[in-house]
Amino acid sequence: MNGELSILNDRWVRASAVALLASISLGAGAQDYPSKPVRMVLGFPPGGNVDVVARIVAQKMGEGLGQQVLVENRAGAGSAIANEYVSKAAPYGYTLLLVSGAHVTLAATVKKLPYDPVRDFTFISPVVTYPLVIVVRPDSKFSSVSDLVSYARSNPGKLNYATPGVGTLYHLAIESFSAASGTESTHVPFRGGSEPVTELLAGRTDFLFDALTVIWPQIQAGKLRPLAVTSAARSPTLPNVPTASQSVPNFVSTSFSGIGGPPGMAPALVERLNRELLRVSELPDIRQRFGESGGEAKWSSPEDFRKLVENEISQWKKVVETRRIDIR
Repeated sequence: MNGELSILNDRWVRASAVALLASISLGAGAQDYPSKPVRMVLGFPPGGNVDVVARIVAQKMGEGLGQQVLVENRAGAGSAIANEYVSKAAPYGYTLLLVSGAHVTLAATVKKLPYDPVRDFTFISPVVTYPLVIVVRPDSKFSSVSDLVSYARSNPGKLNYATPGVGTLYHLAIESFSAASGTESTHVPFRGGSEPVTELLAGRTDFLFDALTVIWPQIQAGKLRPLAVTSAARSPTLPNVPTASQSVPNFVSTSFSGIGGPPGMAPALVERLNRELLRVSELPDIRQRFGESGGEAKWSSPEDFRKLVENEISQWKKVVETRRIDIR
């Protein structure tokens, strides 16, 4: 016990020293921040939903800060590589992290991460929240979530669904849905990419949970039919599509992206960046761009963002335990 306390004390001393140095550094030149380009690191390759969000926000932040905000893709390990990199970066505001839903699902499904998912980061503000959407092919026999649930209850394990991998947001969301609806379906995991959508379009799987921001083009083209959105309220993008909770009471599942940074960032710096993200969130074109693909521009205090992350980790851990999902 004494050894553990010593380790904790050492960590506290180091963290306090870093924060103090950051405060001194920022205080000496706060009016000059940023004096060089800022990097926004994310854990996924170019072209995906998280990357698109990062580039939209980075451009607007750059305009407000008067310096470029450069998106840096450090893909791999479900975003753990990028997360670890930022957790060890200098806390002076020049290395930021695009915090996605993968941050919390990793924390719920991986036993040993090379960082603490809460303590080793500074959380600044969310930037967008979005629902998932339950979709089927246009020729599917399921015209509603009630149809899907009724069949799945009578035929446990016969329906199958694909996801980008075990422990991803989409996998855990469907496991949560299965628990709430009293159904069992067969999971077909892939290693990221667009395979889940391809499998559904090809008729090799029966339904799909995906981010509305990702699946919206296929819905628009009539290639996929939405049965429900997983948010508490209907999506303005799909006003005629019901919520899943109308058929499965209390089932709600949404995700988010936000901006964080290394631990020990000075309060004045965090406040400056938080104000900038508030400005960005209120821009009409940002609200429109996110809204067109089913997202909603979002802002909160750093404290509330940290609480959101903590709560999401706790909720997904409960799903993992309840559904007995093998964690890595």
